[in-house]
Amino acid sequence: MKILITGASSGLGATFARLLARDGHELILVARRVKKLEALKKELGDNVKIIDLDISSSYNCMKLYNEVKKEKIDVLINNAGFGIYGEFDNIKIDKELDMIDLNIKTVHMLTKLFLKDFAKRDFGYILNVASLAAFTPGPLMSTYYATKSYVYSLTMGIKKELEEKCSNVYIGCLCPGPVNTEFEHVAKVKFDTKLLDSEYVCSYAIKCMFKEKSLIIPGFGNKVKYYLSKILPLDIKMNSIYKMQKRGD
Repeated sequence: MKILITGASSGLGATFARLLARDGHELILVARRVKKLEALKKELGDNVKIIDLDISSSYNCMKLYNEVKKEKIDVLINNAGFGIYGEFDNIKIDKELDMIDLNIKTVHMLTKLFLKDFAKRDFGYILNVASLAAFTPGPLMSTYYATKSYVYSLTMGIKKELEEKCSNVYIGCLCPGPVNTEFEHVAKVKFDTKLLDSEYVCSYAIKCMFKEKSLIIPGFGNKVKYYLSKILPLDIKMNSIYKMQKRGD
């Protein structure tokens, strides 16, 4: 299969690339940090194409799509995204808008563009990377949590539309808890919880994707948190999240 991975220079994106390359897939890796992409290509071999591009703008999303649309992509992994920690009124608006562009607009655009192609072929896989943050408001990371709620809601809505059409196109949402990647450093937050191993998360996600499981939550503890998020009162959930993230400050 030919697989396009965004945000592929580090973290989950790079781990997805390593695991999928190991399985013999052709990869197109997209990120803006070209040196890291080049190092990853050197590590993974000739079956990898890299594209140095900041896809947080609509123009560059279209540029990416136009560059690869003739490649007959089989799998799109919308992994690019980042978080910001802090009280809402203290975070610089420009940083928040950049995050909204990447976490929401880019995922929205690439999902739509590739879904149209997949629908014509009646084949393809789209995996959108969200978070456990998708299931509740998140004080001290309010905008980040809201962006991941959008990704989850969009993905599940599209999934239902595809089911009603008896489509063979798959769409799913990966919702891990905190993972041992660069996320904490970039977001400037330290989570007061055990971090999942990125290789475990990606390996589990790949297995579930090809089994066409729509909601993917790695780790027993995270599954428990997900089910608790469905039954606990909102105030209790937000107090817990606030205290967890405040302790990591």
